[in-house]
Amino acid sequence: MGQVQSVGEPADVYVDAGGKAWLPFFPGFTFKVLRVSAETGTWTVLIRSEAGAAFPTHTHLGAGEYYVVSGLMEVRGGVQNGGITAQTGDYGFEPNGIVHDHTEFPVETVLLFTNHGAVNFTDASGASVYILDWRAILKLEADGEAALKQAA
Repeated sequence: MGQVQSVGEPADVYVDAGGKAWLPFFPGFTFKVLRVSAETGTWTVLIRSEAGAAFPTHTHLGAGEYYVVSGLMEVRGGVQNGGITAQTGDYGFEPNGIVHDHTEFPVETVLLFTNHGAVNFTDASGASVYILDWRAILKLEADGEAALKQAA
């Protein structure tokens, strides 16, 4: 039988989000990584959109939660089209397996977003074009930080 190893006491996680740079995320978006868990696949980020930016069709392969820090997000065309319009101060839960065909940000918006797994971005035929998971989040962060250092 193997040895039992102690992993120690739990520790708080503190991130000086204000001291972090906004890094490139998707076209029209920047982000700040707040926490990534390889053990659970969960990742928490601040996302900032430009006015008019949009995420393409995607499926949540893990539940997601968001809080609109500032701005406006329209999911599936917004409430006027049978979707959701989330504005400053609103919270939303997106269950595992939910498909969002279009998520648009009519004004500059900042979201606090936690996803408990991956997000699968697809093309018009439904074929997967990009999986955004904890590994991809860390790579985007590392690439963005490297680009900042190179520019300095």
